[in-house]
Amino acid sequence: MIPKSELKDFLNHKSLQYETPDYLKSDPLGLVHQFTKKEDIEIIALIISTFAWGNRKSIIKSGNKLIEIMDHHPFEFIKEYQGIYQLPHFVHRTFNRNDLHFFLTSIQNIYQESNLEESFSLHHEIGGLKGRIVNFRSRMLSVDHEKRTEKHIANPLKNSSCKRINMFLRWMVRNSKCGVDLGIWSSIDTSELYIPLDVHTSRNARKLGLLKRKQNDWKALEELMGNLRAFDPKDPSKYDYALFGLGVFEDF
Repeated sequence: MIPKSELKDFLNHKSLQYETPDYLKSDPLGLVHQFTKKEDIEIIALIISTFAWGNRKSIIKSGNKLIEIMDHHPFEFIKEYQGIYQLPHFVHRTFNRNDLHFFLTSIQNIYQESNLEESFSLHHEIGGLKGRIVNFRSRMLSVDHEKRTEKHIANPLKNSSCKRINMFLRWMVRNSKCGVDLGIWSSIDTSELYIPLDVHTSRNARKLGLLKRKQNDWKALEELMGNLRAFDPKDPSKYDYALFGLGVFEDF
């Protein structure tokens, strides 16, 4: 077992190694960096992060198609969106044209009332980021939708690790000084963030003794984040770059 002081130094080093603009060359987040307007950034980031599972090249291909569908102006497209008849065929794994229609309709509804950042406001009963995600999920599902679409908005109350929502929030909240995350939201502190728990981060966290729970669920995420916050309570999600990079780029 690596001593905690050495493990902290190792993870800090790996986080700095991978949190550079080069990371964007092979990551769907690179697509989001095409935009400069806050609303364009958060809209395209939310939808792309929602279907971001599987091969990253495939995700980027689908993301580019989505950007073309929205005529490279996501916020304008959302404001003028009138119905599914405007959409061509679209599918990425289990996310299809009907799911895209739901997201467009729901996001449009949110902007008519407030904005996407506000939809992650603190829950009046459930604390922390879990409560924020519960609020967001409730807002998204407040419009008419097919039952099957609900699977695309993870529910931490059912012990989901909410991988893609946590990834989206990392993109929106963390400081942009390294040129990777965008840091356009100020209402959520970086100390609140959780990492997106995927096959790479969870496997490497277990190898390093940071995670014992076998399931990749919200309870496992809480366990892992408790250990990562001990290393950096102000910005624990930066270690996503270390744990993910070790798996993807080094086959750790």
